[in-house]
Amino acid sequence: MELRAGQVAVVTGAASGIGRALAGRFAAEGLKVVLADVEEAPLRAAAEELAADGAELLVRTVDVGVRAEVEALAGAAYETFGAVHVLCNNAGVGSGAEGRMWEHDPADWRWAFEVNVWGVFHGVQCFLPRMLAAGEPGHVVNTSSTDGGIAPLPTASVYAVTKAAVVTLTESLYAHLAAEGAPIGASVLFPGPHMLRTGLWESHRNRPARHAKSRPRRTPYRSLAAWEAAVRAAGQEVAFTPVEAVAEQVVDGIRAGRFWMLPPSEHTDAQIRARSRSQLDRTAPTYLEHFILDDE
Repeated sequence: MELRAGQVAVVTGAASGIGRALAGRFAAEGLKVVLADVEEAPLRAAAEELAADGAELLVRTVDVGVRAEVEALAGAAYETFGAVHVLCNNAGVGSGAEGRMWEHDPADWRWAFEVNVWGVFHGVQCFLPRMLAAGEPGHVVNTSSTDGGIAPLPTASVYAVTKAAVVTLTESLYAHLAAEGAPIGASVLFPGPHMLRTGLWESHRNRPARHAKSRPRRTPYRSLAAWEAAVRAAGQEVAFTPVEAVAEQVVDGIRAGRFWMLPPSEHTDAQIRARSRSQLDRTAPTYLEHFILDDE
């Protein structure tokens, strides 16, 4: 798909991290940008920065887990700009689960699925019919994670399960669009290949009351800074991928019509091969055994 000035991009989770970088990158291409996020203050701050650079914006506070709010977002986008060409279902949360899977609080699973999976599905159903009716070229990008879609991460099982679901959802979406002969592409985004500085580690700050934990958390929530400090204290270095590089990866991928938005990485490729080898050989997933249990 060709990206041109005047087209419209919708980005959820746009207040920070990958979403903020995507919004800035689309605006730099001359696209009008619809910014949506559940956090109002950071969202407004991001919008003020982009507007100061001349971006044409629509800003909405949206909980993507609530279908009516996504429907309202789609309505506002079309009422304001008359079209949507790029849809980035990017909003996501960490679950806050602790311990072994059989010890998890079911509320952690409900919340993570509502945002990470239902949020993507709501985006697809609320925007795609209008995009298809317009008959114009378009693209849908759904954010997954190598933790779920490439090599399941036992230390973040709830998050990994939701992100694996996003991969299959996007594969199905791609097939359905192709069967219709639609001029709209679909991609699954795997940010990386290293850690990213995003607010995912502090997702609990946005946890809605309807998904409150049913029992108190045993250990304090950890921050990215605390995790990084612990890793460095153990004598290991942590590599980070700039979110701007992820945004560039998305723009390049849209232009190339690339389904797998997965940056080259020896480590990631080795994980893919190990998992595929286990499946082809019908052997146990021994590539998971080196993980140490930790909180999500």
